[in-house]
Amino acid sequence: MSLANGRPYVAIPGPSVMPDRVIQAMMRPAPNIYEGDIQDVTERIVPKLKQVAGTDDYVAIYICNGHGTWEACLTNCCSRGDRVLVLVTGRFGRIWGEVATRLGLEAMVMDFGKSDPANIDQVRSSLQKDPSIKAVLVCQTDTATSIRNDVEALGQVMKDLNHDALLMVDAMASMGCDRLDMDAWGVDVVIAGSQKGLMTPPGLGFVWFSKKAMAAYHKADLITPYWDWGPRANPNLFYEYFYGTAPTHHLYGLDVALDMLLEEGMDQVWIRHKRLSEIIWDKAETWGPIHEVRLNVADRAYRSHSVTALSMPSPKADQLRHMAEHEYGVTLGIGLGMAEPGTPEAGGYFRIGHMGHVNAHMVMGVLAVIEDILPRLD
Repeated sequence: MSLANGRPYVAIPGPSVMPDRVIQAMMRPAPNIYEGDIQDVTERIVPKLKQVAGTDDYVAIYICNGHGTWEACLTNCCSRGDRVLVLVTGRFGRIWGEVATRLGLEAMVMDFGKSDPANIDQVRSSLQKDPSIKAVLVCQTDTATSIRNDVEALGQVMKDLNHDALLMVDAMASMGCDRLDMDAWGVDVVIAGSQKGLMTPPGLGFVWFSKKAMAAYHKADLITPYWDWGPRANPNLFYEYFYGTAPTHHLYGLDVALDMLLEEGMDQVWIRHKRLSEIIWDKAETWGPIHEVRLNVADRAYRSHSVTALSMPSPKADQLRHMAEHEYGVTLGIGLGMAEPGTPEAGGYFRIGHMGHVNAHMVMGVLAVIEDILPRLD
């Protein structure tokens, strides 16, 4: 018997649940892209994006996913042969480093494993030894492992050392969910996408950047026409925002999504995500002794407030996800980067996404579904 009929719930770490207001804003005919409303919408979006990220400097909007924003930030700030320090705490930090290498940069990887955050003292030591490092790359939250790195502490280290490197932060899984004060923390580049905490369909990538990063832009030799953030941040003509046709309906949805965040207030948004995360952790910890469910990150201080990665004996996680989706209408996230695909271990990982347009009864409903299934797993 299936209980899945009705509205499905996708509890994965992006694409996240879209609010009805966002969906309704997008349900309209194609607009005139040469004048009128869509240009007004874009002009409204830019300052709201800056407010959400905590910066007074620049933002560029791209039609891409998060992988595109990795390339955008590196090509606009770096030159071939530059050394970048890559702090890896999961799958996505590693791939960002691989992108840097393919662009002709020298990626110095510090891998802190799959369950622990970047060690601030080790990062400090590396920076002290190498003043030539051009940029430090870190995921605030690695979506695969749910590790949340202390970006504020990293920014303070770089201030204390007066190091010339740019601090680049991947906030794909944390923007609009975890506190991020770009200017106050000394962050030079932040990247994010539309489909997670910003509650809009996949397809838009954002790069916020500081005056220091803009100065690096004027010396970089990797800039290509499409990724060039100069015209996007300071357009003379409307089309330069996007280097071509505007992503019209995404913009309508994003305009409303940003309004919803700012109406709630960013402090309250961050508090909501933190409290909902704690509800998940408290319940998951009760499953451990009975069902061998383990939270991937032991220390709560370094757990993401937007995604929680868990494990259990394989193949129970795969069984759990299949039953949740097909019998209950709840889609849980797969494990990413925790085990090689196709190996026996790969069926032992899953993730719960709790980002963006989520509230208590949504989160508690997911937990109730999991709890109902756990005793039935082989």
